[in-house]
Amino acid sequence: MAATGNGEFSFSNTAAGTARNGLTKIQTTASGGGKKQSEICHDDSGTPVKAQTIDELHSLQRKRSAPTTPITGAQGSFAAVSEEERQKQQLQSISASLASLTRETGPKVVKGDPARKSETPKVSQDTHHYFTPTVAVSDSGLKFTHILYNLSPAELYEQAIKYEKGSFITSSGALATLSGAKTGRCPRDKRVVKDETTEDELWWGKGSPNIEMDEHTFLVNRERAVDYLNSLDKVFVNDQFLNWDPVNRIKVRIVSARAYHSLFMHNMCIRPTPEELENFGTPDFTIYNAGQFPCNRYTHYMTSSTSIDLNLARREMVILGTQYAGEMKKGLFSVMHYLMPKRQILSLHSGCNMGKDGDVALFFGLSGTGKTTLSTDHNRYLIGDDEHCWGENGVSNIEGGCYAKCVDLSREKEPDIWNAIKFGTVVENVVFEEHTREVDYSDKSVTENTRAAYPIEYIPNAKIPCVGPHPKNVILLACDAFGVLPPVSKLSLAQTMYHFISGYTALVAGTEEGVKEPRATFSACFGAAFIMLHPTKYAAMLAEKMQKHGATGWLVNTGWSRGSYGSGSRIKLAYTRKIIDAIHSGRLLEASYKKTDVFGLEVPTEVEGVPSEILDPVNTWSDKKAYKDTLLKLADLFKNNFETFTGYKIGKDNKLTEEILAAGPIC
Repeated sequence: MAATGNGEFSFSNTAAGTARNGLTKIQTTASGGGKKQSEICHDDSGTPVKAQTIDELHSLQRKRSAPTTPITGAQGSFAAVSEEERQKQQLQSISASLASLTRETGPKVVKGDPARKSETPKVSQDTHHYFTPTVAVSDSGLKFTHILYNLSPAELYEQAIKYEKGSFITSSGALATLSGAKTGRCPRDKRVVKDETTEDELWWGKGSPNIEMDEHTFLVNRERAVDYLNSLDKVFVNDQFLNWDPVNRIKVRIVSARAYHSLFMHNMCIRPTPEELENFGTPDFTIYNAGQFPCNRYTHYMTSSTSIDLNLARREMVILGTQYAGEMKKGLFSVMHYLMPKRQILSLHSGCNMGKDGDVALFFGLSGTGKTTLSTDHNRYLIGDDEHCWGENGVSNIEGGCYAKCVDLSREKEPDIWNAIKFGTVVENVVFEEHTREVDYSDKSVTENTRAAYPIEYIPNAKIPCVGPHPKNVILLACDAFGVLPPVSKLSLAQTMYHFISGYTALVAGTEEGVKEPRATFSACFGAAFIMLHPTKYAAMLAEKMQKHGATGWLVNTGWSRGSYGSGSRIKLAYTRKIIDAIHSGRLLEASYKKTDVFGLEVPTEVEGVPSEILDPVNTWSDKKAYKDTLLKLADLFKNNFETFTGYKIGKDNKLTEEILAAGPIC
């Protein structure tokens, strides 16, 4: 096997270095007197290994490498800087990140696993030389702080299995971990620093996800997190990217205490190439994840021992009191919801795929609407499953991976996700068989919110790089358990803005016996927990881009027909797929339409492969009065929800337009 110019390897057909049976011959020394026996297993066709100890031999096993996300195109040459200087620059940058405000400098750092014994220096002339900084105690005066920098998945597996209780390798090769007491996000514990800038720019008040805190309280929590991280034997550091658009990508640094968190972010962010890592420089945003350590509940603005704090001026995030990895992913998404619109780039909580002819579709939808299922299409390329940007050149995925729900996962229903759960994937809070390590995805003993995080290239039809042209269709998904919305409606631009701001779906009303009444759920922009600006800002940008690039808006109901939940039946997935296919192909644009009452939706009279009678829901209800009463009830829920936005004023004169209000239900 020989190294090629681009760092890959090719196999040679020569027999040099192998015995007749194909096995490598071994260099040995006679046991007596140190004299070499020339004819015993001797092979003079290759360079003998000059390892004197096991440590030296293991050192020779390890070749320098860096995790990468595959990107089409040849890689350039490395920067002309010595390895010693490069590592000095890396460690100085990390040290600066770890410096708390009361210190002039950060802690001195030592790269490498503190549990590993120091290795004998390599003896081969052509092997990589490791740089070890001068050892000095950290500011706490208690321990050395070791930086485990951009470790590979295999190295992170070793760290998790060895040091983190509750970490196991499953039968498929994935790493199963536990997130501790918190098995989901804590939106009520998320805080944003309110200063002179954010006071005017961000959405505050009723309906907003942004709960304020002051600069001083943030610094108190930051100091607490940094002190905790500095007290550890080691911390994990990831330097990675957000946004596949190379012009508008963001450099992020994640400092964490757990290998699980480091592997999670390795999968979810975009992995730098070796060259990009060489020239990474100072990050644009930094996360200090001290989730194993609680915040002080008696600190101002704190309501529990958990706090997730964003400081947009400092471009920092602090996590205390929760080990749920999703807080990092969604925290960075919130940051992108702030930074990208300032560049006139629309950030979107959506799935995205592309057809063979380059037609792009965006899929918006809350939990249970089918966003993941419908955006994953074997006949189309997957650009991303959750977070995207729509800029001047088209769409780009923000992330480098996917975060899929695992509850009731099966190979038959979701083969792509099932097959992606392999070596390198993190599965959170799942239950598995003790001996075989086979995961039981139907077991919700730990939580119903079981998840898998894996690199996007684990999906066979993923488009790498994850970018595409301007969208042709914008699909808003709603699982209407009231059973009164049509299976598909073509939306005007104003209607698209109205339903985008509303972010509607309906959930079945809990598990109490005899309760069958659906419950309406509204989440502005289909991701209210993560947006930073007022929803009308994002809606106006969406309308502007749709108008400029000729995109069509669609409202697709994946919920009930022939009655509400409990009396009707859910629309067949096969019918919904036929509708989505007709949208992709453009056939649905050519259909004949009629307008519905109350919501004023344009409904096609015919869709190939879908029974015509279900296209207008009034046809499927035997009790027409019950249908009208339910329709008016849902309309009232829409109007009541939208009252949050009608009186909002951005700046001096940017009010919500009457055109959007008129696009809502009339009753």
